[in-house]
Amino acid sequence: MLDVSADTTPFFSDDNEGEGPTDNGVGSPQPEEEESASGVSDRRAKVTVIVLCYINLLNYMDRFTVAGVLPDIEQFFSISDGKSGLLQTVFICSYMFLAPLFGYLGDRCNRKSIMCVGIFFWSLVTLASSFIGKEHFWALLLTRGLVGVGEASYSTIAPTIIADLFVKETRTNMLSIFYFAIPVGSGMGYIVGSKVNDVAGDWHWALRVTPGLGLLAVFLLFFVVQEPKRGAIEAHPEHTLHRTSWMTDIKALCRNVIFGIITVVTGILGVASGVQASKKLRTRTSRADPLVCAAGLLLAAPFLYLSIMFAQASTVATYVFIFLGETFLSMNWAVVADMLLYVVIPTRRSTAEAFQIVLSHLLGDAISPYLIGVVSDSIKKSDSYMWEFRSLQMSLLLCSFVAVVGGAFFLATALFIEQDRHLAENYVPSDDAPIIVPKRGRSTKVPVSSVLI
Repeated sequence: MLDVSADTTPFFSDDNEGEGPTDNGVGSPQPEEEESASGVSDRRAKVTVIVLCYINLLNYMDRFTVAGVLPDIEQFFSISDGKSGLLQTVFICSYMFLAPLFGYLGDRCNRKSIMCVGIFFWSLVTLASSFIGKEHFWALLLTRGLVGVGEASYSTIAPTIIADLFVKETRTNMLSIFYFAIPVGSGMGYIVGSKVNDVAGDWHWALRVTPGLGLLAVFLLFFVVQEPKRGAIEAHPEHTLHRTSWMTDIKALCRNVIFGIITVVTGILGVASGVQASKKLRTRTSRADPLVCAAGLLLAAPFLYLSIMFAQASTVATYVFIFLGETFLSMNWAVVADMLLYVVIPTRRSTAEAFQIVLSHLLGDAISPYLIGVVSDSIKKSDSYMWEFRSLQMSLLLCSFVAVVGGAFFLATALFIEQDRHLAENYVPSDDAPIIVPKRGRSTKVPVSSVLI
């Protein structure tokens, strides 16, 4: 059981952290690094971000390793496009439905403990999934669902730790670094999965790469990361707020992994350009963040459409349009995370991250792989190569339409962002908010007014 009272207690700390000057043996004081209001030194805070970035990168590597070997999985289990799409759907459904639970726990319990247990569990389940035989596709679905348990425990919590270590522009910069791991990890997962499969001649080995790296992540998290005090760096310490309920060979390699490379490069460019565009636009309007996100999606839509339509006519043109489309799509990752964190008070951020994960995946990748697979199967009139290509091409056009809808929603968000940010920054607990008082040896919540004289 997780210890609620220990949520700011580090598992690992510097020998003299938090203590006064020590004697070096000749009477002169030993210089110390100044500790911030979060209770974590600046050096330790930066190391924490590095560790969290490594785990986030590993998180997305694991998620997209399956994509890199999906054709082999379909052949091994003799399944259709629709059934292979279920692998992602089951994972995302588990991920999003468990996110609220971990969001709840993340706002009330030791966040490092939750992440350690979750990452260890996810690593074991991923390793177990690499030993499944061809008669047990249901077991692969089950293990992908269980992987979602571990990932939900990390994704809902890690951004809130960064939020409790940095503020303002520094926080935005650190979040942008953290979210670089999404496109880089996704591309690396695709590359690693496909290349390990090529070398080993068995797709099962592709799923045996990330578990070992996951155990290293647990070690780093346990011994290096120090949990900060919630909200203290923003002058909103948690004790003042009421808790409410990741030559030839080279040429051949590049040809095999060009899509993964594009994803890595465009992800980096997109995240960086999104953050920079937001910073520049903030000097002109406080609605800069949702406007940048809207622009990214609306600009991505036509390039995604063109990449799909040119897929048969020109490979070069297709890659160019994919490059542009993915760059614009990646613009909103860090910006959206920053928006979410600054419109929510510190003690509710893990829960907010959880709900954001639920809604974004519920309306996105939870149903999209299966939906696109089903649409493809329904359009397909024969098992010929051309019909397989054409049916998937037509079904993927749905993505461009959804990008436009997403852009429209971000434009609507721009109408309310100022007010929501103001309310979060100026939040003051109600005079009649419930407080905890003893009642016959147990704690109970009562209104403040009922205990005032």
